[in-house]
Parts: sequence; C-alpha cells; structure tokens
Amino acid sequence: MDLSIIIPSYREPYLNKTVNSVLENSETEIEVFVVLDGYEPEEELSTDPRVKIIKLKENKGMRGSVNTALPLATGKYLLKTDAHCAFAKGFDKVLMKDCAENQLIVPRRYSLIVEGWKQDKPDSLTNVKDYHYLSSPTLTSNYGNGIFPIVWFTKNKERVAYEIDDIMTMQGSCYFVNRAYFMDHVGYLDDNPNTYGSFTGEPLEVGLKYWLGGGEMKVNKKTWYAHLFKNDKFYSEIPGLKSFKRKIHNATNHEWGARHWLRNEEPNMIHKFEWLVEKFWPVPNWPDNWQELWEANK
Repeated sequence: MDLSIIIPSYREPYLNKTVNSVLENSETEIEVFVVLDGYEPEEELSTDPRVKIIKLKENKGMRGSVNTALPLATGKYLLKTDAHCAFAKGFDKVLMKDCAENQLIVPRRYSLIVEGWKQDKPDSLTNVKDYHYLSSPTLTSNYGNGIFPIVWFTKNKERVAYEIDDIMTMQGSCYFVNRAYFMDHVGYLDDNPNTYGSFTGEPLEVGLKYWLGGGEMKVNKKTWYAHLFKNDKFYSEIPGLKSFKRKIHNATNHEWGARHWLRNEEPNMIHKFEWLVEKFWPVPNWPDNWQELWEANK
C-alpha cells in the first residue's frame, strides 16, 4: 500500500465531496479511513472498496479519531486531512516523490470554493497560504496566551522561486508524512483533556516534534489542496456545531501548549524552542526581547 489517508469527521456536510476528491485525484494505491466521530451521517457514504468506514460509538474528538485509524493504516506514507478539502490531480504522486523520511510535507493551500469544489484565485500569490509563523505567546489572543499558526503572506513573494521550502509551522488541516517515521517520532496524538485536549494543537504537537526532534517541515508548491474556512456562519448553520465550536477552542489547552514548549518540557528533543525562532527570525509580532517577556510571564 502506498498511502493511507485519514479523514476524521464530525457532522461534516462536505465529507462525501472530500472523499470523492481524494479518490478521483489520487494516482497511487491508497486506502481511505473515514472516522465518524460519534454520529451517523445523513448522506450515504462511498462504497468504493478503498474506503474504510470507522464508526465511533461516542465523540472522541479529532485526536481520538486519528488515533483510532493510525494502527489500521498500512501505507508507506500517511496523509491526514480535514473533511472539507479538495485536492489536485495526482497530489499523492507529487508528495511521495519529494518526501524524505524525516519530513512533514504540506501541499500548497488555497481557500475552497464550495460551488465547483475548487481553489479560490489560484493565480494570485496574495491568496495562497504556503507559509505560517507561530504567534508570539506574549500577545493576548481570543483563546488565551497560546501559540497559533498565522498565515505569513509576505513569504509568498520573498520565496516565490522555491518550489519546495522550509515552513515554520502549518495550519493542520492537511499534512503528509512517512508513516513509520511519524509513528516513531510523533505516534498517537495526545488527547489528554489537561494537555492539548481533544481537538486542537496539531501545529504544536506534530510540527514541533518534527522540527525540534530532528525532522523538517516543508511546503510543496508543486501540488495543492483547498480548505474550507469555518466561519461563524458555518457553525451556526450546521445543527450541533455551535456548541461544538466553543468546545474545541479551550483557552486552557492553548495556554498549556505554550507553556509546555517554551519551557522545553517535551522529552527527547534535539533542539530547544529558541532554535526554531532563531531559524526563522525575524518572525512577525515577536519582539526582540521575547525571551525576557516570556520569563516574566511564564
């Protein structure tokens, strides 16, 4: 098996479209694990033999859903994607060709236009989301003093000549890895309610375990995916999702993640957190004296 694809889903209106997109656009041998996170979809799901449906009796969250599928995956490579994404033709073949064992690869990301199921403004560099930086934990956010992935638009023009390039972090809606390396260096996602919680923090847990543990994170601009941005209107229109949004954005979990990584508490890391900041310096919104401010706040 070449590629195992994991799609966690909770009341996702575009689940079928996402599944069909990976099936229609893949060019290698794939298996697709659709994890229904404690609910029954209204639409009948794909009967393609490559699709394996996993029904959870209770809601475990994104992390628990991914963890359920991980031991079942048999592909050399692994791709995790949200259940509201479209993919380029041959995305899997392109990602496999340029993925070293210790690398996490993110395809070029666009916003998704549901009508037509396609990427928005594909010819505009102001629209692609190739680069992200980690926000400064010294700044107050809506979800507490956490560290969040922010789109780094200025990098699009600065690094336009590079088809494959280093990225500081990712959004988390789609990433591609060597499965064996991932299981050895990341493994099952931490879904402890007192740490990351059930839903958030992939850019921290997964991304930092790659960079600080001796791996790399890169964007591959030779292929793309398009991701639906879930705004307030989306959550209010889907039954059961309004309260769900509040559940997944837990300030306590975000603050724990910031403390954990800036204090360098993660075991088995080769580099300290400061190493990553220095590698990508200057980083937007990070003051020159960020370490001094963090020491005073942590």
